[in-house]
Amino acid sequence: MIYLDTHIVAWMYAGRIELIPEKIQGELSREELLISPMVLLELQYLFETGRVSARGEKVFQDISKRVGLKICGLPFDQVIKQAIGLNWTRDPFDRLIVAQARVHSSRLVTKDSLILKHYKHALWE
Repeated sequence: MIYLDTHIVAWMYAGRIELIPEKIQGELSREELLISPMVLLELQYLFETGRVSARGEKVFQDISKRVGLKICGLPFDQVIKQAIGLNWTRDPFDRLIVAQARVHSSRLVTKDSLILKHYKHALWE
């Protein structure tokens, strides 16, 4: 299983898969793809500020139909317990997205340099 960061989901929705390294694209085609519920909220924020063209739920539904993307159903208290220790970021979205993947030491596809530096299972190149 692989978790996706918000910008990866937005790129997939926009048809910009070429922005993702080929090696990662191959892994995405073979693995179960998950997102934290925080990705939905962040996509909605991005929509409300005009940075993406569709509401979070619409983006999720589209990608879900195309590639089987699922929302992780971990209990929120488990995610929060992981997030408490992630004091290397002040971004609540990043903190909870990483925490969600970290519960099971799962991989997280992201281009975010801070996440890549601090989460050992983050993937980019």
